[in-house]
Amino acid sequence: MPKVIQSSLLSHNIRYAIRDVVVLANQLKAQGRELLSLNIGDPNKFDFTLCETAQRAIVEAVTHGECGYAPSLGLPSAVDAIIRDANRKGVRNVIGAFTANGASEAIDICLTALLNPGDNVLIPSPTYPLYTAVIGKLACEARTYILDEKAAWQPNIETLAALIDERTRAIVVINPNNPTGMLYDRHSLEAIIDLAKTHNLLILNDEIYDEILLDEGVSCTHLASLDSEVNVVTFNGLSKNFMGPGIRMGWGVLSGPDLEDFYEGVQRILRARLCASRPVQHAIAPCLDGEREHLPPIIDRLRARRDAAMSRIVETPGLHCVTPKAAFYGFVRMDGVVDDAAWCRQLMIDTGVVVVPGSGFDYRDPRGKDGYFRFVFLPPLATVERAFDLIRDFSGRYR
Repeated sequence: MPKVIQSSLLSHNIRYAIRDVVVLANQLKAQGRELLSLNIGDPNKFDFTLCETAQRAIVEAVTHGECGYAPSLGLPSAVDAIIRDANRKGVRNVIGAFTANGASEAIDICLTALLNPGDNVLIPSPTYPLYTAVIGKLACEARTYILDEKAAWQPNIETLAALIDERTRAIVVINPNNPTGMLYDRHSLEAIIDLAKTHNLLILNDEIYDEILLDEGVSCTHLASLDSEVNVVTFNGLSKNFMGPGIRMGWGVLSGPDLEDFYEGVQRILRARLCASRPVQHAIAPCLDGEREHLPPIIDRLRARRDAAMSRIVETPGLHCVTPKAAFYGFVRMDGVVDDAAWCRQLMIDTGVVVVPGSGFDYRDPRGKDGYFRFVFLPPLATVERAFDLIRDFSGRYR
C-alpha cells in the first residue's frame, strides 16, 4: 500500500465557498459551456481597472528600482498616509498601523496575534468566509451573531451579547457588509462598542468597501471614530475602493488605550514574514491623499447594474432581496429552498449562471424554510440582465 502524506486535521475545517463553486464552473467551462459569473467580487474580471493614480505610482516605483525589502510595518510614507486617512475619518488614539499583502493577510495576522487554541471570536452571520477559515486554522471557535434581514441586515445585539463568555476575545464587524451590501447603523455600532468595552474585547473592523456607496445620502459610519476608548483594528486596502484586488495591498490601523502588548505580537509576526510588496506600497500615499476622481463613474455603473438586478428580483416570484446600499453584492432569499447549495449547483448546470449559496457565508434561515444566494453586480449591464432573466426562468421551474 503506497504511503500518503496526509493533510492536517485543521486544514479539513477550511471552506471557502466563493472559490469552491469554481470547481464545478471549471468543469462546465471545459465542456465548452458559456458561464455568466456572478460569484467573485473581482472588479478586474469585468470592465473595471486599477485606478490610474495607483498604476502610475507602482510603475514609477519599479522604474526607480524600489523592489527591495521594505520595513516590516511598511514604508514610512505608506504608514503615515494610512494614519492620516484614519485621522480624516475621525479616528483618534491611533497607536500604529501596518501594511500587508491584502487586507486578508492583515486580518490573518491580527487573529494569529490575538488568539490561543480554544478561544472564540464573534462573527456576523452571514459572514465573509475568510474569518471562519482563519479562526478554524487557529483551532478556535467562530461564534456567529445574527444579522437580521427584517431590519435591513442590522446585527441582533441581544444574540451577540448572549454569545460572550470568558474565552471570547474579539467581535468582527464587516461594514459595509459582504455579502449583504448593507451598512451597520450608528446605533448598532455603539451597542457593539459598549459590549466590547464591558467585556474587554478587541473589535476587528473590516471597512474594505467604505467608499463604494451607491446612493445619495448614504454614508459609512467609521466605528473607530465613535469612541477613542475602545480597542479596534480597522482593516482597509487598495483592492476595492481603488479597483486593485490582485496587487494585494491592505493594512490595519490600531486605535485604543490597551493595545501595546497585542501590537508587539502583531509586529513579531510582521517581522517573521518580512514585508508587503514594496513597489505597491508606493501607491498608498498618492491614493489616500489624492482625490477620488475614479469613483463617481464606477459608482454610476454599479448603481445601474444593481438596479437592473433588483428590478428582476422584484419581478421573480419567490425571490426577495434587501436593496444593497454599498459594495457590489446582493443577498437573495429564495422561498421554500431548503438546500441552497443544491439550488445554486443546479442553476449553474442548467443555465451557466454562477452564484454562491448563502450557506457558504455561514447563514441559514433561522426558521429553516428558505435558502439564500449571493450575487455580484460587477459584470456589464447586459450580462447582469441576461443572468437574472435566466435566474427568473430557472426559479420558476425549480419551484
